[in-house]
Amino acid sequence: MRGVETMATIEFWYEFASTYSYPAAMRIERLAGGAGVAVRWRPFLLGPIFVAKGGADSPFNTDPVKGRYMWRDLTRICAREDIPLRLPPFRFVQNSLKAARIAVAADREPWMKEFFRRVYMANFAEQKDISDDTTLTTILKSLDVDPDKAVAAANTPENKAKLKVQTDEAIARGIFGAPSFLVEDELFWGNDRLEEAIAWAKW
Repeated sequence: MRGVETMATIEFWYEFASTYSYPAAMRIERLAGGAGVAVRWRPFLLGPIFVAKGGADSPFNTDPVKGRYMWRDLTRICAREDIPLRLPPFRFVQNSLKAARIAVAADREPWMKEFFRRVYMANFAEQKDISDDTTLTTILKSLDVDPDKAVAAANTPENKAKLKVQTDEAIARGIFGAPSFLVEDELFWGNDRLEEAIAWAKW
C-alpha cells in the first residue's frame, strides 16, 4: 500500500508516431489528475525496438489485416472520446525523431505537455508532416516558444544521447510498444490499459 505522504506517479512512455499513443496522450492528464496521480511523460523511439526484434517496420504495415483493424479501432476510440481523427496522408509510420528530440530537451519546460499534444494533433488530426521543420516551428511559435532555441537545444550531442539512453531504458524495463505505462516496475501496455494503470498507481 502506498504511503499517504507520497503522491502516486505514473510514467507515460509514448511515441509520436504511435497511433494508440494519440488518444492516451489526449486523455491521460485529465484522468490521472482526477485521480490525484502525477504523470511523468517519457518519449522514446519504437524503431530500435522493431529492429531489435528483427523487423524494420510497424506490424500494422507488415500485416495489412492488422493494419486495417487498427485504423478502424482507432476511429471508434477517437469517436467515443470526442478526439478528432483524420488519417495521415503521409506514409505511416511518420518519422518522429525531430519531435522526440525536442520533447526530451523540453522535459521540464512549462509548455512541454501542450507541445506533446499539439504534435499528436498535427499527426493524427491535421494531416501534417511531423518530420517537417515548418510543422514543428509552427507548433513552437503557437506556444510562444523561440523555435531556434528549442531546436538548438534538441540537437545538442548531449540531448541526442539522452533520447538514445531513454529508448535503451524503455527496452531494459520491458517496454515493447507504445503507449506503455509504468507504475514503478509494473507495466501496462496500450491505451485501453490507461485506467487500470491509474488505478494501480492509486492502490
